[in-house]
Amino acid sequence: MTVSPKNHRSQLQHWGGFIAAGLAALAVDAAVLTLLTEWLVLSPYVARLFSISAAMVVSWQINRRVTFAVRTPSSLAEFTRFAAVSWIAQTVNYTVFAVILLIWPDTSPLIALVAASLVAMFVSYTGFRFGVFAKS
Repeated sequence: MTVSPKNHRSQLQHWGGFIAAGLAALAVDAAVLTLLTEWLVLSPYVARLFSISAAMVVSWQINRRVTFAVRTPSSLAEFTRFAAVSWIAQTVNYTVFAVILLIWPDTSPLIALVAASLVAMFVSYTGFRFGVFAKS
């Protein structure tokens, strides 16, 4: 089975957009986490709640515009669905993050963040694809 050039571009945009959204969100998450833990000396457990929230907004915009190529204007209903899926995925993320730090307390919070984010990535994509942006 051959893939048409148009379909190939579409798949590249879709998966590239998802990866770009994830990397951008991870960068925001890591930057806010570092700022709050190192400069403001907050607990990494508390700081993650703020860093996840900032990363979620970045992820929503990139996923809706690039990954799922939504052409309609943003809406509160869409953001609410996105936030619900994101918080479910981030609950998984935060749980994995906390478990890593509890089991291996000498682990860098950034290493725990990356590992937890990889696990949560599967949860978020499934929710975005089949829930938030199902009609896209």
